[in-house]
Amino acid sequence: MTTTIDKAAMALSGTLLSLGIVVLGVVEIVDGAPYGASPVTNEAGEIVAHPGVDPAIRTGLVLAGLGVLLLWGGYRAAVGPATVGSTSDGVTAAQ
Repeated sequence: MTTTIDKAAMALSGTLLSLGIVVLGVVEIVDGAPYGASPVTNEAGEIVAHPGVDPAIRTGLVLAGLGVLLLWGGYRAAVGPATVGSTSDGVTAAQ
């Protein structure tokens, strides 16, 4: 059984991960080459191209999503399994 906290954690982490990986990845593709995380230089050392979205932003969004999942996992471990509707020795818990 999922609670409101479970749904909120899944929605927030999914949104952060999707935004950091998929949405900003598409922005990088639409922006065009180069796709690397660092600026591209020529032989003279001049910057000729740079990424469309700062890699620190993408990394931060993905790490924030993983952090939410880590906190949610700790919460679920501390709270334990849901007891509503579960059975123990053939007796159904009160709802």
